[in-house]
Amino acid sequence: MTTMEKRVRIGDQDMIIETGRVARQADGSCLIRYGETVVLVTAVADRKPRGMKSFLPLTVDYREKTAAAGKIPGGFFKREGRPTETEILTCRIIDRSIRPLFAKGYNCETQVIGLVLSADPQNAPDVLTAVGASVALNLSDIPFAGPLATVRVGRIDGKLVANPTFEQIAVSDLDLVVSATREAICMVEGEANELSEKEIVDALMFAHECCLPLIEVQEDLMKSVGREKRAFTPHEIDEELVKKVRDWTGNRLQDALAIKEKLPRYRALDEVVDEIIERSRQEYPDLESMELDVHNVLDQIKRELMRGAIAKDKRRLDGRALDQVRPIHCEVGLLPRAHGSALFTRGETQALVTTTLGTSRDEQLVEKLETEYKKHFMLHYNFPPFSTGEVKFLRGPGRREIGHGALAERSLKRILPAHEEFSYTIRVVSEILESNGSSSMATVCGGSLSLMDAGVNIRKPIAGVAMGLIKEDNDYHVLTDILGDEDHQGDMDFKVAGSKDGITAIQMDIKIKGVDRQVLERALLQARDGRLHILSEMSKAISEPRSELSPYAPRITTVKIKPERIKDIIGPGGRVIKDIVAQTGCSIDVEDDGTVRVGSADPEAAKRAVNMIKELTQEAEVGKLYLSTVQKIMDFGAFCEILPGTDGLLHISELSDKRVEKVTDILREGDEVLVKVVGIDRQGKIRLSRKEALGQQAEKK
Repeated sequence: MTTMEKRVRIGDQDMIIETGRVARQADGSCLIRYGETVVLVTAVADRKPRGMKSFLPLTVDYREKTAAAGKIPGGFFKREGRPTETEILTCRIIDRSIRPLFAKGYNCETQVIGLVLSADPQNAPDVLTAVGASVALNLSDIPFAGPLATVRVGRIDGKLVANPTFEQIAVSDLDLVVSATREAICMVEGEANELSEKEIVDALMFAHECCLPLIEVQEDLMKSVGREKRAFTPHEIDEELVKKVRDWTGNRLQDALAIKEKLPRYRALDEVVDEIIERSRQEYPDLESMELDVHNVLDQIKRELMRGAIAKDKRRLDGRALDQVRPIHCEVGLLPRAHGSALFTRGETQALVTTTLGTSRDEQLVEKLETEYKKHFMLHYNFPPFSTGEVKFLRGPGRREIGHGALAERSLKRILPAHEEFSYTIRVVSEILESNGSSSMATVCGGSLSLMDAGVNIRKPIAGVAMGLIKEDNDYHVLTDILGDEDHQGDMDFKVAGSKDGITAIQMDIKIKGVDRQVLERALLQARDGRLHILSEMSKAISEPRSELSPYAPRITTVKIKPERIKDIIGPGGRVIKDIVAQTGCSIDVEDDGTVRVGSADPEAAKRAVNMIKELTQEAEVGKLYLSTVQKIMDFGAFCEILPGTDGLLHISELSDKRVEKVTDILREGDEVLVKVVGIDRQGKIRLSRKEALGQQAEKK
């Protein structure tokens, strides 16, 4: 195989794409390099379909090897285990970008794998892997209608930046990942600091422009070393069967679709489907694909009816106008022992969301290739099977649940108070109790309500809404607050979350090849109207954070000490701080700048811990009396401990108002003696006086 390398300038650096040197038994492979970050991406597909399928059996896997960053994995086994949340989210970005571009009817098992081989501390490997997926598929013989490109966009001081470094992302008010073909944008994922709709659209168009050079490079590679796409024969449904199914169905599907409630509508549809399959089984007893074919024909009829009603009559399944949000009902404070709780219901979608406040010991330690950090805010999303009236095994969270939770977390994290102001670890958990579209946006709304119910002083409430699209030729219709069926039969799922002042998170998936600026602008403006309406409904339940925390939430008290006194709290080998924790049961977090945070649900225990810390770190004050302990006696005086770890000199001349021949005439080591601080010099040496302390005590008497 011929080795070839291409360079293209993206942002401030060259992206290097190389193929033909490694992984040559894969159908397509490439190495992508940006800075010192290197990713290997491969694409392989079976030659024959495995059974009859009505979907594309595509698997995307992305793994970050710790050796890439010069690290050894933690844990007992010392090797990479199950995918991390970052890896799963990257898999989703790649899958959602490439899936719409496979040839229609292609259903061979296909796998794209991205392996991070080298990772520098500045350049993210996720967007490189997405580009590599397109390159590998385009160079292979797999029927993929690319190329596409993926870039990350940041905004620093109002200027848009392509593929920003980690340092730049940290100060950016925008973090947007965009995939696009030459014609249009096909995938969006990101967060923003309450940017306007126009600013988001400008960023999307900037990303599209940055994608074009990457697309041109791939086209050059395809001409030079690309392989001819393999021939495949899409499964064809017998025309006679199609005609009979349509005749047997008549208007029954249309009547069933006219039922506004989801479950009764589904039951009516199932009755039609079961009857048609039974008639088809009698008519075509030897047709192996009969059941799948009937389902596909009926699904096509439903698609035509639903999309036709929207395009021609502006009528949706539940009778709403295209820009109308379903009825909303909000409740807060449902769960007495939860620190904050909210029930958000929008139509037939319902989320029960709780907020739990914890201390520093509850922080999540996140290990990434480029860095390690502690996470103070977590949002977890769960989707039990009963929410859709189904029976399934209750397992751990899947990729969809992790993706939805991450989207809701990005939506809310920008409006949380700074950790310095609100020193709690915050965990929000969303349990989806009913689902008929846009449960992730219900989680955003319920999360905002539960945070306020918990007394978290968020800057502004946040709401989210999912937008849909029906595109027929050059005509298109944007739908607000889509149902599950409108998502399934529509062309776009565009989720937008934000406050009344701007957008905080955005996610877009499409089933067509892309959408242009006009559609994006229309969808974002219509989403803004929907978001403002939802925020208005939410304010009827709670409009601002509660002034008091739940009585069951821990209280965190902050104490400020001098950094040089930190050692007094920690003690040798951490013995002192462990002793305080053991005696009080409080959590104690000490930062390098001298900030000490004491957390406990018991106010008395917290008070005891704070007093112990103050005693350990308090400073001597001139003119103040102290009951000291004699530590050491010298000829010229005695050294006395007035505070833990703080000694002063009690000179022989300051022992009494009478002449003292020997210090031992008055003091012995271990004696307790009342002294007064009479001076502290520049070196911090403390001078004590028993004489003045006794005189002051006599005056008081």
